[in-house]
Amino acid sequence: MYDYRGTVSLVTGASTGLGAAYADELARRGSALVLVARRAAALDEVAARIRVRHGVQVTTLPADLGRPEDVTALLEEIDRRDRPVDLVVNNAGMSAVGPFLDGRPDRDLDSIALNVTALVTLTHGFGRRMAARGRGGIINVASTAAFQPMPFQATYGAGKAFVLSFTEALAEELRGGPVRVMAAHPGATATGFFDRTSHTMDAAAADPADRVAARTLDDFARGRPASYPGRPAFRAMTWLPRLVSRRLAARLAGGFNRRSGVDRATNAPGAAGHTPTSSGRM
Repeated sequence: MYDYRGTVSLVTGASTGLGAAYADELARRGSALVLVARRAAALDEVAARIRVRHGVQVTTLPADLGRPEDVTALLEEIDRRDRPVDLVVNNAGMSAVGPFLDGRPDRDLDSIALNVTALVTLTHGFGRRMAARGRGGIINVASTAAFQPMPFQATYGAGKAFVLSFTEALAEELRGGPVRVMAAHPGATATGFFDRTSHTMDAAAADPADRVAARTLDDFARGRPASYPGRPAFRAMTWLPRLVSRRLAARLAGGFNRRSGVDRATNAPGAAGHTPTSSGRM
């Protein structure tokens, strides 16, 4: 069992939603924190609340992880600090919504930069440092959306499919070694994931973020290579795409998003470009 007490954990997308829940749960388990997100004021609020509630050391490092230079600067800043990071939770994520051809590609490209490129860079950077020290762990937060194409969230689903495959491959490469990697696949989670879009999520159909965070960390502590921290129905949804054709899986996912109104959703004006990171999940 992994013991979080006395460790240092870095959480991306920690200013709200699932990222803030991961931070709070890690602190409750006795880990000091390094919290990363674009919005400095919101990040400071989360840090202050955690310090009062759990009495752990919390460092905030504002960064826009959609920018490669900010990712590089984050790794360099951690190297300058006395205490290395023992666990990284790559949680930051965002999604463009609506028909792909109806909007500009900027937000889709931002989604890829954050959900894929930043995650790979941080996994490589921290993974090499952990391997050199002979210990460490990385949790890459993917999604149940990783298991099938996602019409009207095309780049989000594709990005999470990348995280799924990448993390499974890396976990096998590192099996039996000092660095452990796990993929987490939450289903719909009650966060501000769609705040910068016209779409809204039915809160009754979503899992509480604190429960998802706790179950993810329980699974990592038990040494599991993958975590399905949502309600059982969300995990069952990942089985169907393995039993039907890819074409049918895409149709079923597209039908669900049409019924949910995602096909009519739009991104917020000015949402293109480097937007604040969100830590919600679909």
